[in-house]
Amino acid sequence: MKKTGDEYLDSEEFRELLATYEEAVSTGQPVFLDADELSEIADYYQMNEQTDKADEAINMALSLSPGAIMPLTYKIHEALYYNKVEEAEAYLDQIIETDEPDYIYDKTEIMLAKGLVDEADQMLQELLRELPADEVQDFVVDVANIFQENGLNKKALEWMQRSTHEETPDYKELMARTLFGLGKYKDSERLYNELIDTNPFSKRYWNALASTQFMREDYQGSVQSSEYALAIDPQDPDGLISKANGLFRLENYEEAAKYYQRYEEIVDNDDFSLLHHATCLLNTGHGDEGLDLLKRAATVACSEPYTDDNPSPFIADIFEELAFALSERGMTDEAMAYLNKTDALDCDHIQMTIVKGHILLAAGQYAEAEQMYQKAIMDSETPDKAFLRVAVSVYDNRYVETAYKMMKTYFTIVPPNNRDGYAYMALCCYDLKLHDEFLHYLLEACQRNPHECRMVLSHLFPEEVLPENYYDYMISS
Repeated sequence: MKKTGDEYLDSEEFRELLATYEEAVSTGQPVFLDADELSEIADYYQMNEQTDKADEAINMALSLSPGAIMPLTYKIHEALYYNKVEEAEAYLDQIIETDEPDYIYDKTEIMLAKGLVDEADQMLQELLRELPADEVQDFVVDVANIFQENGLNKKALEWMQRSTHEETPDYKELMARTLFGLGKYKDSERLYNELIDTNPFSKRYWNALASTQFMREDYQGSVQSSEYALAIDPQDPDGLISKANGLFRLENYEEAAKYYQRYEEIVDNDDFSLLHHATCLLNTGHGDEGLDLLKRAATVACSEPYTDDNPSPFIADIFEELAFALSERGMTDEAMAYLNKTDALDCDHIQMTIVKGHILLAAGQYAEAEQMYQKAIMDSETPDKAFLRVAVSVYDNRYVETAYKMMKTYFTIVPPNNRDGYAYMALCCYDLKLHDEFLHYLLEACQRNPHECRMVLSHLFPEEVLPENYYDYMISS
């Protein structure tokens, strides 16, 4: 039996329940379980990507108890996952136990799916005022959890603040997830470390800790935490993708590709993983394999559950990477065709216009490239930032002197407190062997933007040197 990270579903009690059910199904015997137990079994199968078995269990639950709340809640969540709000509402109407809290929670989730956040919040506050005192804490925490799971972390925190602070793992984990969603990664990391101290064998806690470290750009720490999760369960999908992502950010593409591959053997058709796996292959000299994987990622990103109204969040990134990969093979027209598909997407259109210019410049279509670059700058609400991105594109096409001249112009149009671009200018000067200018812009980069400094110039320095110390290292070596 595979571990899920859920305390009950991983318990001996549930293990015996599942064994009883599977024995009855495999032998064709009657299943003597109630709707709630069958819903728990469906949850287990769903968490383990066994969709057909989950559907069989939940349909059996509904045949036994057509109006039962647990199996209908399962169906509501499934419908909402596929953005089928009307279907979810139809299931809600079938629930008999309308006085149960879960009915209110289901109704809330449907309202949130329809964008009725304030209306749902108002409904819940009215219900809160009517509750007996001994039911308030559970209700408040449950509501906070619903808002958090729907990405409404500010609302979740508001409801958490109505609760009495608890030292229970569930309460602390909810607070950690809420703080993570609010971008308070250090506070979230602290809470996950406290949870791990109480339960060091929870792969869920280790994976969550890895995520907080990843967001704080502690990629080495993130990889280490994911390794603890994989030590508990070597086939844990969350641990595999977490380690792959950390290795990817450390630019250890060869190892990252192995973990993306292992993840994809467990989880089918994940366009995020396919995109990054393909990028790893492209960066390690496996261009044909990488291109094939990108095309597969594009197919997945355009398939169910994604629709034109609910596209994959990674589709624009996939098209962009496809364009670069095709451009390197001289397939300019096909590359531009993928970029043109992004015109109808909700994405960074300025970036895509610059990439179009980049592809055209790489193909030697100078006038067309200039036209795209100018369009990007003119259309941008922050033309100075667009100008910098164009200059970087020109540099990446190895027109270093032109990029240098553009950077000179850039620094005449930005305000004195500008933080960006100095590392790129330092790199231009380095390539052009303008030593004094290189040192000047390197110092500016170290002082103004160490993050950009590391991103652009780290290949010139030993790994152990901090980016804010690059200038000192250079003048002393």
